[in-house]
Amino acid sequence: MYKAIVFVLVIVIGLGIFIWASDRITMEGERTVYTVKCEQGAWEGLHCTGRIVAGDRHRFRSSRSRKEVVYWIAGSPMASGKFTECQITDRDQWLCPPRAGEIATITHEMSEGRPARHLEGADTPFHAVNKWKWWALDMGLPLFSNADFSSSMNPRAHKATLPVPPAEQKPK
Repeated sequence: MYKAIVFVLVIVIGLGIFIWASDRITMEGERTVYTVKCEQGAWEGLHCTGRIVAGDRHRFRSSRSRKEVVYWIAGSPMASGKFTECQITDRDQWLCPPRAGEIATITHEMSEGRPARHLEGADTPFHAVNKWKWWALDMGLPLFSNADFSSSMNPRAHKATLPVPPAEQKPK
């Protein structure tokens, strides 16, 4: 009986760690993008020719009822920013139009939990890894030399579409 309880406990704890590491469930209901930097080298696609290290954690909290997304860099003294007039399905699917004077961030759109396309001049370029890899790098474990995705190498095709303003609509 004791062995069965220990076995079930190990399975439950392992499953909990797996879910936490995948960032599918968060306490805050936010989406975090774990960026990485390439020290003493350069990016060649997703490969760092130097040493890959943990970068900033960009957090996004969407509010469907207010049609806004608040964003910030975790642990940074920089002010947070806010997108308005957004189309929001949930924390993993949203699209916000860029506006003049916004604080720079890595994306204006989230698709399937990852930043979508890179808007030239509106979004800051980045390379990122999954949560568990970022934590390993943050602990100083140099186990990786590749990013999992970036703004230029793996942009997700957007699924949401913003309505076309009346001035830009084509006559029928």
